[in-house]
Formats: sequence, structure tokens, C-alpha cells
Amino acid sequence: MSRLSAALLLAGAILLATAPFAGRAAAQSDSEVHDRIEELHGDAAGFDRPLRQLVLAMRSGDAETIAGLAEYPLSVKANGETYDVENAEDFVENFDDLVTPETRRAVGRQQYQDLFVSSEGVMLANGAVWMGAVCDDNACDESHWAIIAINN
Repeated sequence: MSRLSAALLLAGAILLATAPFAGRAAAQSDSEVHDRIEELHGDAAGFDRPLRQLVLAMRSGDAETIAGLAEYPLSVKANGETYDVENAEDFVENFDDLVTPETRRAVGRQQYQDLFVSSEGVMLANGAVWMGAVCDDNACDESHWAIIAINN
């Protein structure tokens, strides 16, 4: 086998060995995440406070704060079922059934640079929680950030 053939074979083996990692998201900086939120949703600066509140509330299991950050009706997937939680009171009353300890831990460890931003919203903890900019009026001149889905 010629040196060129051996080199090509080695290069191909290296590419194949790294192929499973090709689908992973590349590491991103906080500013890249911020810019992506701003580009797709606007008000990236307004996202920071509700995100921090959610992460801290998940760490401590503060159902009232989490409920206050949600948009209702809220779609929650838990226990193999999908629930439409109608209001904050229902959320708080059923918190332990609606938000698993695993979801609480995962969201409680969320790092800004690990957020995934799409046109649908901002994904936390590999899809455990989605936040979105929710319009406050028909023209969507004003909006607020809220939890729009929980997927245990």
C-alpha cells in the first residue's frame, strides 16, 4: 500500500471515528446565545431575569415562583400523560406530580451557554422546559418571557 493510500485510509478512519459527535451542538458562548435569542425572539436582555428566577426556583423546589413564570394553559408531559394545566393554583397543587425531581435538578444546573434557541423558544435541560416570548397584545408590540412547556 502506498503512503498516500495509507494516509487516506487513516484520515477516513479518523472521520468515521468522530462521526457520532458531528450531530452534537458546538460549544457556544453566552454572547452567541444572547445574540441568537435576540435574532429570533427579541428582548434577549429581558430573558435573563425569568431564566435566573426559574433556575433558582427549580433548585429549591419553589412551586409558587415556577407557577408565576408560566403561561397558562400550560402543557406538561409527566407520568406518560400530557396535561393542560389551567392556572397557577392547579400547578402549585400538583407540582410534585407535574415536575419530576430529575427535571428540577437538570433545570437547576442549567448554564446559559448550554441553552438551545430555536424559532419555537428557548430549550432548557435538553427539552425538559421550554420558555418563549409571549405576546401581550394582538400586534405583539409588547411581550414577556414565560414557561410555555414542561416535558418530564
